[in-house]
Amino acid sequence: MNSDMPTPVPAPYGTPEIPRVAVRGEARLEVDPEIATIGVTVSARGTDRRGALDDLTRRNGQVLELVRSYGDAVERLETGAFSISPEPARHGRGERVRAYHGRVHLTAVLADFTALGELTTRLADLDLTRVDGPWWALRPDSPAHGEARRQAVLAAVQRAREYAAALGARLAALVELADLGAEAPAPQGMPPATGALRSAAFAGATGEEAPALDLEPQRQTVYAQVNARFTMTPPEL
Repeated sequence: MNSDMPTPVPAPYGTPEIPRVAVRGEARLEVDPEIATIGVTVSARGTDRRGALDDLTRRNGQVLELVRSYGDAVERLETGAFSISPEPARHGRGERVRAYHGRVHLTAVLADFTALGELTTRLADLDLTRVDGPWWALRPDSPAHGEARRQAVLAAVQRAREYAAALGARLAALVELADLGAEAPAPQGMPPATGALRSAAFAGATGEEAPALDLEPQRQTVYAQVNARFTMTPPEL
């Protein structure tokens, strides 16, 4: 017997003796969010560029100090875009400038939702400060993602067993297990696991401390899909 003979490659779609069954397992979980993100836009206005910059720097410092005062409740604080732009005079010739407008955009991520409601209100109560959000989300390494994948695999096995049982057969072995899209682009139209956007803009403080917002965290939807192929015993047809 020639030991150099190539090993036979199993037929990709099975044989009458070793049939294959291909299924898709899906799971969808509804879980509580783990983090919330808010966007803060600090604005300033002045009749000259330096005055607008000084005012913007002061207001930005107030916001940063307020957010940082919440300590560990704030997981991340980042400064995004900064701009200062002239507002041309409505009348007259030349390059006359009526005023300068400055803006700084910040992003804060919190895991303490009790602190979130209070911080959001206090930020919105500051002069010329806009607050957007919250955007509810899960962390990338959230256990919810792993649980959804586990349930998707179990769903695939159960579906394959039901197909085999309908033919009077049983599953014999797992041939392949793959994430949906691992071998081809994922189908379009998959719903994103993101939270809703709420926004509020306030022109200035009222002189009294505003009550903390009562924010209800939006449940997050976690999806998982897998493709699985099994071999099964010959069916009883």
